[in-house]
Formats: sequence, structure tokens, C-alpha cells
Amino acid sequence: MIGQINDGLMVLVGFGQNDTTREADYLAGKLAKLRIFEDENGRMNKSVRDIGGKVLLVPQFTLYAHTKKNRPSFHKALAPDQATVLFDYFTDKCSELVGVETGEFGAFMKVSLLNNGPVTILLEKEFE
Repeated sequence: MIGQINDGLMVLVGFGQNDTTREADYLAGKLAKLRIFEDENGRMNKSVRDIGGKVLLVPQFTLYAHTKKNRPSFHKALAPDQATVLFDYFTDKCSELVGVETGEFGAFMKVSLLNNGPVTILLEKEFE
């Protein structure tokens, strides 16, 4: 087993051709501070750090699938050699802010998720 967490966030991580360490820095901070866990009043008001949780980072280049035709194309995804470096950088940045576990880049993985509530959020950042 590669990475496993209890309470926290499972994050599917994909990088596009224009992504850099700047986007990775921004998104690492956003993940650590995003208030999506319930407080004592049932409101989304706590971050993964506030609940003492961890982040499971799962590399997932297929997030950049282009499905204009019936067979997906991944031409918008960052090349694997560059994406591996950026994933490692992103993992290090997240680790500075919160506990982190990871999947294995480029591997076939069986991923299980027990979702505590219907919350799925897409985080992106494009700097001009």
C-alpha cells in the first residue's frame, strides 16, 4: 500500500501544459486553508489542519482528458517527465503545511474512498 489516510482530503492531482511551481505553491496553500469540514454548528468552517487531518495526493493525469471524440486524448496534460517533477514539488509544498501521503506517479493504482458527505471541489489556478 502506497498512501493511506483517515480523516482528511483525497486530492486527485493533474497538471496541464502551462502549470508551474507558481500554481503548485498557490494550490498547496489553498488546500491547507480551505474550510470545508464542519464545525460544531454544522457549517463548513474548518480546514484539514483544523481537524488534524492529512492529505492524500493521487497523481491523475487523466483529469486533462479531452473527450471531443469517443477516445480520450491527453495532449493537454503536462508531459510525464515534467509532471513527475512538479508532483514531487507540490508534495513537498503541501508537506510544509499539513501531513501528506501519496500515490505512486505513473502506476496503476486501486484507489478507495469513503466520502463523508457529498463534497467534491475542483481547484484550479491559472496565472496570466
